[in-house]
Amino acid sequence: MNLTDILKDRYSVKQFDATKKISDADFKQVKDVLRLSPSSINLQPWHFLIADTPEGKARIAKGTEVSFPFNTPKILDASHVIVIAARTHADEAYLTSILEQEDKDGRFAAQEFKDQVQGGRKMFVDLHKYDLKDLSHWMEKQVYLNMGALLLGAAALGIDACPMEGVDVKALDKEFDLHEKGYTALAVVSLGYRKDTDFNAKLPKSRFSEETIITKL
Repeated sequence: MNLTDILKDRYSVKQFDATKKISDADFKQVKDVLRLSPSSINLQPWHFLIADTPEGKARIAKGTEVSFPFNTPKILDASHVIVIAARTHADEAYLTSILEQEDKDGRFAAQEFKDQVQGGRKMFVDLHKYDLKDLSHWMEKQVYLNMGALLLGAAALGIDACPMEGVDVKALDKEFDLHEKGYTALAVVSLGYRKDTDFNAKLPKSRFSEETIITKL
């Protein structure tokens, strides 16, 4: 695998081939990317709604019907579609649930290490909640780390993707009762395989040069 070639080949698909489906084996790896992606203090403040049926994709497409109809086909024609949602809060119960999962997975050799992790995690959450007052925004940034990993992981599997902020997140929140469950929608990512007629596949990739964006110290 040549990572540079993969990065050059991937792009935001504008037309999906509705006849092509992602295999169960490949999509299992996509779900592993979602679950294993990094987040600050292992907060994992995300949830994902996945649709691969016409009925499920139609529900997600409700988020494009009014203001973003140009994105509707990218949802309906894709193989799989993911609504990416962020937590709206990180209370004591949630922090404890992370800690107990870490304990179950064998991350603590002694109780003192478990206590230290819980104290450190609470310190950072309180910092963003009370001092910086940006807890929701900070958690959303962690979710975008996950979306970046998703796009690269899908490309490594030869799966095409289209990340979309051009969706009505309020409509998605309402459709899936996300607020009641402690989440809010951020974006949608469609996955599948590009159509031969997709114009964007034929355009050259455009990025700033290495000299422009990297300073060697």
